[in-house]
Amino acid sequence: MNELREGPADFPPPGPSAAEAAIATGRRVVETEAEALRVVAAAIGDAFAEVVGLLAGIEGRVVVTGMGKSGHVARKIAATLASTGTPALYVHPAEASHGDLGMITGKDAVLALSNSGETAELRDLTLYTRRFHIPLIAMVGRAGSTLAEAADHSLLLPEIGEACPMGLAPTSSTTAMLALGDALAVALLERKGFSARQFAMFHPGGKLGAQLMRVEQLMRRDEDLPLVRGDTPMTEAVLEMTRKCLGCVGILDEAGRLVGIITDGDLRRHMGPGLLEGRARDLMTPRPRTIDRRALAVEALALMNSCAITVLFVVEEERPVGALHVHDCLRAGIA
Repeated sequence: MNELREGPADFPPPGPSAAEAAIATGRRVVETEAEALRVVAAAIGDAFAEVVGLLAGIEGRVVVTGMGKSGHVARKIAATLASTGTPALYVHPAEASHGDLGMITGKDAVLALSNSGETAELRDLTLYTRRFHIPLIAMVGRAGSTLAEAADHSLLLPEIGEACPMGLAPTSSTTAMLALGDALAVALLERKGFSARQFAMFHPGGKLGAQLMRVEQLMRRDEDLPLVRGDTPMTEAVLEMTRKCLGCVGILDEAGRLVGIITDGDLRRHMGPGLLEGRARDLMTPRPRTIDRRALAVEALALMNSCAITVLFVVEEERPVGALHVHDCLRAGIA
């Protein structure tokens, strides 16, 4: 009787695991979209510059609109514009046909997103801009589309393949729109000279708000400041340093200007029998590092780190008005 024997060659080779397949897919999608962004970046030219010039000059707001996935991207673009110094809002195109057109004024400009350029829900909003001579900018994927033909300016997305294997789900195209919207926001920010302090006004909360806090919001003031005159005996200077718990004491001249500082480190370096017999001016380090009250706290922290110090006095016209300790920054979430 013949025996049937199955060896290793009788089985199909093992395929990739589910985890390996997922990783491969994830990398392929990201690489596809990254390549799409490189193509979009290369296509930015005169049309982009014209749109930036238009949006920089309007008196009203940028009204951003789109349907479906383009609508989600439009919401984000509107939020980014608004937070970087360009007043903006999102209007849903379907709701616009039922009363929300009243949110759009003759001083505004409309930025409409549609990859196909044939989104039916954009029809009434498009006609409204034409009727009242409101500037219309189209961000589209087809040059000859209805939206592109109706618009005053078109930001045309170059031909890019979707990362979806069926080529159906908006992936690369929405990523491209999002990046192009960010490019508009940043270009407008730079055109207007929008500053970090202005940015802080629109971002008072969360981690970002902490990074944009100013020195004056965190500094110690008035009775909490360790200050003595230059002729103060060292015994009193050390007591003042101990009372105020900042690890230092600022030294003032007769006019009340900050001329020096004594730190815990100075005391350790000069430890000896005669340490407490002199005057504060004898031990002080002259011309201490200082900062302006309007500076960002993160700038103060960077200065402390670079100089290997833990305290900065805050001065106005050479007179101390506050003091900032590194622990004040850390407690506020600035790191």
